[in-house]
Amino acid sequence: MPRELITVQVGQCGNQIGCRFWELALREHAAYNPSGVYDDALSSFFRNVDQRQQPPLNLPVGNGMGAIQNLKARAVVVDMEEGVIQHMLKGPLSQLFDSQQLLYDVSGAGNNWAHGHHGYGPQYREALLGRLQAAAEAADSLQGFLLLHSLGGGTGSGLGTYLLGLLEDEFPEVFRFSAPVFPSEDDHVVTSPYNAALAATCLVESASCVLPVENQALGAIAGRLEAATAKGTAAAGSSLGGPGAAKAGSSGKPAGGNAAAWDAMNGIAANLLLHLTSSVRFEGTLNTDLNDITMNLVPFPRMHFLLPSLAPLAAPKDMAQLAAPRNVDQLFSDAFSRESQLLAADPRSATCLATALMMRGRLSLSDAQRNIARLRPSLKMAHWNTEGFKLGLCSQPPVGLPYSLLCLSNNCCIADTFSALMARFDKLYKRKIFVHHYTEYMEASGFEAAAECLNGLIADYRQADGAGPAPVTRMRPRGLSFL
Repeated sequence: MPRELITVQVGQCGNQIGCRFWELALREHAAYNPSGVYDDALSSFFRNVDQRQQPPLNLPVGNGMGAIQNLKARAVVVDMEEGVIQHMLKGPLSQLFDSQQLLYDVSGAGNNWAHGHHGYGPQYREALLGRLQAAAEAADSLQGFLLLHSLGGGTGSGLGTYLLGLLEDEFPEVFRFSAPVFPSEDDHVVTSPYNAALAATCLVESASCVLPVENQALGAIAGRLEAATAKGTAAAGSSLGGPGAAKAGSSGKPAGGNAAAWDAMNGIAANLLLHLTSSVRFEGTLNTDLNDITMNLVPFPRMHFLLPSLAPLAAPKDMAQLAAPRNVDQLFSDAFSRESQLLAADPRSATCLATALMMRGRLSLSDAQRNIARLRPSLKMAHWNTEGFKLGLCSQPPVGLPYSLLCLSNNCCIADTFSALMARFDKLYKRKIFVHHYTEYMEASGFEAAAECLNGLIADYRQADGAGPAPVTRMRPRGLSFL
């Protein structure tokens, strides 16, 4: 039976990643479906509608299977500035979306979480809910929602987390996956520590699973890829973190900061989502549902932040030229290396609570088992889950590669990410800088509630890292309104 996923992309960053995601998804399905038949794989992300029907009907063709008529993305597209959406509607993806799937304003949220969450959220609640319900009603077996957004600005962080709370209330039985982009330490938005902390609190309380990526890590990867390609070393198939690999600047941004480099960063994040959902879309020896991830990788309700890494690392445009790593063992070593993480963190430095190894292409379960035995001594596993590896194997590789590996690790090193965020938050909040812009839409106590929540999460991960008593389940902090 087909299992559908609805993508909810919010804000400038979320929509730019979303555009790359849809481009790559179409490319991947075209490569493995040359006959142009609408099948179960396509139905996960797309509807096949009769173009002769006028919106809002867009009825499925027959039982939905057969020849492709007109593909429509299973998506809701939201932004409080119209620039990115208008650009998308003028490009090759314009036919993927109906006006009923789009919601946008013109003024933006002013890099203010509270404006997006407490201002635009209630203002557009019914319109948002209508679009979400329409997308859900068009699915026969809805597997989950996938939220694409950033945490540093106002719309992706504020309105994005408002939408997450709306999903929790209206679709409590459907999994809610968030793929947020965390801001870098030198983010140009001065209020990003506030926005990220307030938004992250909502992720703790309302998401089923969070797959965080970070501008700094994505920029460093894109910079190394750019330099390696320019030097002709990309074909060597190394992890791009060893000898001869050029380094990105200290800010983590790709060299030159040009549009192509930023597009590469969006493409790397989009590849994460393609790999995550490959087992839902294609057949495999040991396919993994998204509910398997939450069941096996989330030992405590609040501790659902999964550190993602990809091997081999490649921007989508480079894949056809990149060779596979030197051997399969190198693939698994790369996945646990610091340079392959999509969040600036070192998974070997802290306790791993549980890990999923999601393989694609010409790999086998024996490859995974051999490498787990080889790598386990170098990993600090939770004493109560020393065998904590979930395996998945999808037969279809990414376009242009013979095989690839996505590693999702519930690792206590994520506490360092939140600690760094709270340090930047405290630096602003102890002087109450810019707070008055937020209190136009929210109570000041929301800042203390966010700090309490995230400091509690940090303490939970530190406790698990130290093999102390099990982390406690905390109630939602008072003073922070979510809807």
